[in-house]
Amino acid sequence: MTQRFHVPTLLLIVAFASVIVAQQPAPPPVAPAPPAPQQPRQPSEIGVTLTGDPGSPPRLAVPDFLSLANDRESQDISRTVGEVLWADLAYEREFDMIPRDTYRSIPPATSLSEVPFDRWRELGADGLVVGSILKTGTSIRVEMRLYDVKSRQQLFAREYSGSAANPRLYAHTMADEIHKSQRALRGVARTKLTFASDRNRQRVTGTVEERDVKEVYISDYDGENQRRITVNRALNITPVWSPDGRAIAYTSYRSGFPDIYVSMIYQGTMETPTKGVGHNFLPAYSPDGTRIAFMSNRDGNPEVYMMNRDGSGVRRITNHPAIDGTPTWSPTGTQIAFTSDRTGAPSIWIVGVDGLGLRRVSFEISDRATWSSAPYNEIAFTARTGPGYDLKVLDVATGELRQITFGEGSNESPAWAPNGRHLAFTSTRAGRTHVFTVDRDGRNVRQLTRDGNNTQPNWSQ
Repeated sequence: MTQRFHVPTLLLIVAFASVIVAQQPAPPPVAPAPPAPQQPRQPSEIGVTLTGDPGSPPRLAVPDFLSLANDRESQDISRTVGEVLWADLAYEREFDMIPRDTYRSIPPATSLSEVPFDRWRELGADGLVVGSILKTGTSIRVEMRLYDVKSRQQLFAREYSGSAANPRLYAHTMADEIHKSQRALRGVARTKLTFASDRNRQRVTGTVEERDVKEVYISDYDGENQRRITVNRALNITPVWSPDGRAIAYTSYRSGFPDIYVSMIYQGTMETPTKGVGHNFLPAYSPDGTRIAFMSNRDGNPEVYMMNRDGSGVRRITNHPAIDGTPTWSPTGTQIAFTSDRTGAPSIWIVGVDGLGLRRVSFEISDRATWSSAPYNEIAFTARTGPGYDLKVLDVATGELRQITFGEGSNESPAWAPNGRHLAFTSTRAGRTHVFTVDRDGRNVRQLTRDGNNTQPNWSQ
């Protein structure tokens, strides 16, 4: 008997016949507040990068920022910015971060220029980030300096002003700019995740069998600020970010059958580019955001299709009696990797967007491929490794395969970070299904969700 896709994808296929969602008006998507306005300025800085001992990353300290006001809220913001900045810089593993609990014996700086460098040098710091927060009403001004501790030379400086509503955003911005300036690295601190969750504990109405409602959520890259995007008491699954970070495409059963919807999350508007033609699943934006690949049965059999982002120019990419789905784009936008069971068991295949050059690249039961961005040319996917699944990564050029997870629960639905250094994925290792992140070498696993079951993460650009 021919094997079919494993459970997460199979649910989508079975849904063709088994899920009937009650017709109901869909409320507009919840529009989260846009990011706090920021006006970065560049005080004098010298184009020198921080170094550590030969062969070792620089040792970096990030104490609490200095509060220029004595009220409790200002002090809390100063502490939050320091803590979040430390965590953001630690995440990329480019610096040897000195633990914050070792800072207690060092007197705090009295200003951005009056710093006890000798004490920080005794602690072994190569670099030191100091900053200040001035809160005025609902606005704040944030200043930051990066110093070389030995030379006491200022290496990098920034100033920001804007809303005080989300002080974490200032820390995320500083982390990305420090990584760019000092390590020539594109950081991910300002990126976001989207995922589907049943945490609302509601039931889909009008179905043959009882099913939990799944809604689309977003969060910061570290799992903070989790916010609901859809509100329609239906199944809303497989969300993906547009490359500009302004929209999320996803599969929803809100109209009684699976179709692709696009929510402009900051405008609060919604579109249906597939316009109800057939059953449509698993949208995936091209790297330039102009096209969407997706899975559809509009011609009878589930195949991979491509369309312009407004729904025009629909073209079928695959053509086979088997089930073809879960598309992901190559970094160049010229190829699509997808899952097919045309050889009996689901595995990963690659094809050109013109439908030519078809080839198989995985030779085990596998699904949910995700193609990394440059400089890496890698495809991560879910592979059957026993009773559950694990994550594996394929180097497309060399064919080298490496395993990322090793049976700690069932691990599925990988999604690359935009810099190719991390993966978001789901795992049952904590009991229910939750979203985690892991570095591309399998280290630094972090759990991001804790309420309900959370599936199918996707990382913004």
